[in-house]
Amino acid sequence: MAATVKARVGPQNGTGEDVRDITPETTSARIKVAVIEDDESVRQALAFQLGTAGFEVVVYSSAEELLEASDAKEFDCVVADIYLPRMNGLQLQDELNRTIPCASIVFITGHGELSLGMHAMRKGAVDFLEKPLDDQALLSSIARGANLSRKRRADRLQLVELEELERSLTSREREVFALITSGLLNKQVAAELGTTERTVKAHRASVMNKMGAGSIADLVRMSGILQIHSNRRPGNR
Repeated sequence: MAATVKARVGPQNGTGEDVRDITPETTSARIKVAVIEDDESVRQALAFQLGTAGFEVVVYSSAEELLEASDAKEFDCVVADIYLPRMNGLQLQDELNRTIPCASIVFITGHGELSLGMHAMRKGAVDFLEKPLDDQALLSSIARGANLSRKRRADRLQLVELEELERSLTSREREVFALITSGLLNKQVAAELGTTERTVKAHRASVMNKMGAGSIADLVRMSGILQIHSNRRPGNR
């Protein structure tokens, strides 16, 4: 679908790359996109354009339809007209932030308003594009949104896995975990806990084994993700 270049709110290209080089292949799996547009002709045109570009596309005529879909959490990027009937784009964005925090959204509009676009982006929108849409700008925004959504999902999965591993630790092992990853030496941890350095070493080895850590650096990274701090009891988080 031919398109005329129009003004956009937000970065033309956040990485400095030529947007002509950005395609769905920038991620390892096919990108799944939800298109929400109440104008049927525009909706179908977008479905054809994005499908031809290699995206897996599902179209909806309203925000409510997307939110009621059983696979709503599986979309890598949502492309939505900001002026939707009933629940508008900004209201949809609020609902996605609340119920599907990994989701990313690209807004499109035929009535470009700088203040509205800036408001949407401050709340986390990937981009705010004016109709008629620039093909490459749209593809670039969707690819960036998909990468963001997938990273959020991966980070969330990693957190859940680490929390499960942490629950296998004893109370004393959690204390050692927090103190070791705060930078204390074994003897300092022993002094803090009123025990021996040998005992601390045994607890540290057990922690590393249970958490699947290959080094202290791995434990430090894990503690950062779990937000463990030595000035409180990790078991009381």
